[in-house]
Amino acid sequence: MLRFQIAAVAVVAATTWVVSCASAGAAESGRTLAVTIYNNDLALVQDRRDIDVAAGRQRIEFQDVSGKIRPETVSLGAPDLGVVEQNFDFDLLTPAKLMEKAVGKTVTIVRTNPATGAETRETAEVLATNGGAVLKIGQRIEVLRDDGLPVRVIFEKVPDNLRARPTLSVIVDAKRGGARPATLSYLTPGLGWRADYVASYDEAASKLDVQGWVTLTNTTGTTFENAETVLVAGSPADENQGAVYQPWRQPRPTLVHAGTESGARERLGDFYLYPLAERTTIANQQTKQVSFLDVHGVPAEHAYEYRNGWLQTSDEPQSAKSVYRFSTGSTAGLSTGDAFDVKVKPVQTAREQEGLFRWKTTMRYTLTNAMPHPVTVDLLQDGLVGDTRIVTESQKSERRSADVAVWKVSVPANGEAHITATFDTQF
Repeated sequence: MLRFQIAAVAVVAATTWVVSCASAGAAESGRTLAVTIYNNDLALVQDRRDIDVAAGRQRIEFQDVSGKIRPETVSLGAPDLGVVEQNFDFDLLTPAKLMEKAVGKTVTIVRTNPATGAETRETAEVLATNGGAVLKIGQRIEVLRDDGLPVRVIFEKVPDNLRARPTLSVIVDAKRGGARPATLSYLTPGLGWRADYVASYDEAASKLDVQGWVTLTNTTGTTFENAETVLVAGSPADENQGAVYQPWRQPRPTLVHAGTESGARERLGDFYLYPLAERTTIANQQTKQVSFLDVHGVPAEHAYEYRNGWLQTSDEPQSAKSVYRFSTGSTAGLSTGDAFDVKVKPVQTAREQEGLFRWKTTMRYTLTNAMPHPVTVDLLQDGLVGDTRIVTESQKSERRSADVAVWKVSVPANGEAHITATFDTQF
């Protein structure tokens, strides 16, 4: 029985987060949260709350939003409510921030005599907080040091622009007063996920037991309680980050199609959505694991896989990956590491320019097998960007996706095999 553990970066469908809306002096109830997490450090949060507002212009405060919220993506929807202005207050209330906001103002310094317990109080003006608090007490200048002596500072009030929790304030104009549902949605980094698997493979029976976990991480500064959570397989475009041309990309995980038994997979455009079976709380600064796959005795095969980047050539043979493939409705391939007896050497043998934006490239792949039995290797050529066609090939390939071609190559025991292909590319 072969037992192994794999950590795979998976792409899971995302749900949205619903963040509650609280207004100054307004009632709040009926909060529900939904979170959609993509695999590129981006999440969609939708926060629904029932709010009670007065007629006319007023400020509504949404507490417990992500501390990394992207304010330009905020959208607020509520009946008969127009948005006039919005502000994100990310200055959180801390001792350091409180002292920093007191620069130019007066505070009270309280010192306690360690021997007698007697307290003395002095009024001080805060001059600066650059690496430490500089105070003016009477006619002397003093540095407030963190030296363990019993000294504390008393402030008159908390500054208006310091918040105990990340807060989004919105100035709205309500056509009428009264209660209504409101939904706040926004994008935020700081929420992520990955898939981890623990598997046991019975080589003789070709059967596999797999336990799969989704690991959720939250560094947004806010806890999302009892949230409906969806993971998204796919990365949405981010125009703010700009478009970057990449002739070839880093190898993807060996997950062919994410497998899940706890929730039905849905498709939205080019993305697959995988909702978690139950609502969950994603606490701030927490790593949380949720079971999403638990299968036993499923048929599996031991295979080999090599993925070559676009135009990538190598002076030395490279190890193929040892992969265990199984299906539970979706097909997955779990890589257990390098297969040192099965290697591939990709070489670019020719490259010719046939037009201003047209190139013809010929690749030769040499596959070797040092084991006493034959193997089949999935040879993947990645990065088929632009308008790329395979014009000649020594063995028929399969186009797994728009940018990946696959050859299933039989390599004899203690032998080798060769694949050649010519690519016609227009950029």
